[in-house]
Amino acid sequence: MTHINALDPGASPLDYYGFELRRRREAAGLTQRQLGDILNYTGSLVGQIETARKIPTPEFSERADAALGTDGMFSRLVELVLRSRLPAWFQQVAELEMRATDICSFQTHMVLGLLQTRRYAQSVLGALDHTDLEDRTAVRLARQRVFEKEEPPVFWAVLSEAVLHLGIGGPEVMREQLAHLLSFEGNPKINIQVLPHTVGAHAGLTGSFDLYHFAADPTIVYTESYGSGHPTANPDTVKNCSLRYDHLRAAALSLKDSARLIRRAMEDRYGDAVA
Repeated sequence: MTHINALDPGASPLDYYGFELRRRREAAGLTQRQLGDILNYTGSLVGQIETARKIPTPEFSERADAALGTDGMFSRLVELVLRSRLPAWFQQVAELEMRATDICSFQTHMVLGLLQTRRYAQSVLGALDHTDLEDRTAVRLARQRVFEKEEPPVFWAVLSEAVLHLGIGGPEVMREQLAHLLSFEGNPKINIQVLPHTVGAHAGLTGSFDLYHFAADPTIVYTESYGSGHPTANPDTVKNCSLRYDHLRAAALSLKDSARLIRRAMEDRYGDAVA
């Protein structure tokens, strides 16, 4: 167990967060239980965050800022905490997501992290390892705050129809996930197309990939394998993948037809119609 007296605020963003939470709480003359009551969390959770044993959420941080009068400090700090808890090989990708003006993604078998629901993300992350599953899920979902920026990126996702049929987490989880995809209908910043099985051979048979476009920097192509990510700005690779993406988007169903297919999958495969 980590003892708060030995907590080094310079060890990590999580340690700094815990150190500051304890310092600000004590300055306000509150016990952990009292602060927990104010925040509508348990005193035990407050203690775990203060000792860097639990990752704070954005919601916890907003409430802590309001209760302790810290002018958004914890809400700003939690962004660093969550990013620091990503796998080391993925932290660069999270930075690309935050900086990009446009993101184009092709996925062959599952909904990508930026569009995952909590239960779907838990099912994906817990397929092999349940260690710290709640915290790992929170870290993944925190990446979705990129869409809350003042100028969020334009996001385009092409999903293979297989994504709709791989029952990750079971029918209830899939119904919820597909409903979440449908919630973006009419949002010009988040566009979802489905590549139907009837297309046959297509430009994405070699696997999933993402393209990150920036206002002043070269485009980045990102691919992933087990336990590692591979971002590259190689001009030939970028040109090749950009061409592939254009062909995938052209071969995919329109936005309206894609939504219709997603809705049909909910009704026929997962037994829940959407009006």
